[in-house]
Amino acid sequence: MTGTLLGGPGLTIAAGFGESMRENPLEVVVRLLVAFVLSYALGYERELRGSPAGERTFALIGVGSALVGLLAGHGSPNALVGAVTGVGFIGGGLVFRVSTQQGDVLRGITTAAAIFAVATIGSACGEGFLVAASVGDALLLLVLEFGRIPGLKALDARRWADRFGDDEEYRGLPRKEGPNPVARRDSDEESGKGGGTGD
Repeated sequence: MTGTLLGGPGLTIAAGFGESMRENPLEVVVRLLVAFVLSYALGYERELRGSPAGERTFALIGVGSALVGLLAGHGSPNALVGAVTGVGFIGGGLVFRVSTQQGDVLRGITTAAAIFAVATIGSACGEGFLVAASVGDALLLLVLEFGRIPGLKALDARRWADRFGDDEEYRGLPRKEGPNPVARRDSDEESGKGGGTGD
């Protein structure tokens, strides 16, 4: 009502958000804490694998996205658009090309994708979809660790990639020697070597 009297839609949103927090502040705290834990877990995994973006970056993005989700749930859906733009900028900055003896390789693609995913998880927490966010987080951790979990190594495509032809061979083009310049393999510490400067 205060926002209506002052004639500002932004003030109306802020007033509604403030009222919601006063009504159930515990729910807001729980959503933010869950977003922190889930995003920190993904960041911790990335830090262990030598990513330039680790637990602090992921936690900041996760909690920030949760706050955006809270705002979006109270009449400001455009806040999510701005958040996606910002996260895309951060993720894009993590992808870079590395020159090796075998050719150029893109690095950071996995971390950039994880950054986008953690922003989505944070937004889901902010909107109150805690179960969906938790299951999504667990699945992401599973995917990131496929090649290192003994029972799941068979699901890692890099294990079988050399037995199949790539797209160039399928189209009748000569196969390139060494890694594809567009990162044929996702550069996540090639073949599971830990502690490198991977993505």
